[in-house]
Amino acid sequence: MKKIPLKIIFLLIIIFCFNCGKLFSQEDKITVLQNSKFENLLNEKRKINSSITVNDIYKIQIYNGDIESSKKILIDFKKEFLNLDGTIVFYTPGYKVWVGNFKTRIEAERNLLFLKAKYPNSLIIQPNK
Repeated sequence: MKKIPLKIIFLLIIIFCFNCGKLFSQEDKITVLQNSKFENLLNEKRKINSSITVNDIYKIQIYNGDIESSKKILIDFKKEFLNLDGTIVFYTPGYKVWVGNFKTRIEAERNLLFLKAKYPNSLIIQPNK
């Protein structure tokens, strides 16, 4: 077995010590450039999440069927009823168009009367139950 000279060991220790300072240093300043659309997307996500977390929400289902008809009905609904939001949800075997976020059943029934004129098959549902 060969013995490593003391000079080489000492030299390696010195090189290692000088390089360690550079390995662990964090001197750069980081600036994050964020697109304004990202903040808008986060706000929309927060709004959606806040509506999902409430367990006692009533919605009105105005359509149940295929995706193309659901999209068409939702677009027509949003044009006519600007104060109510709507969404398309997939439940096997088809797609459902749900509208509104009503805190009480009475509020949902009041809006159901207006929607029955255009959507006769509308019904009140509680999605989380």
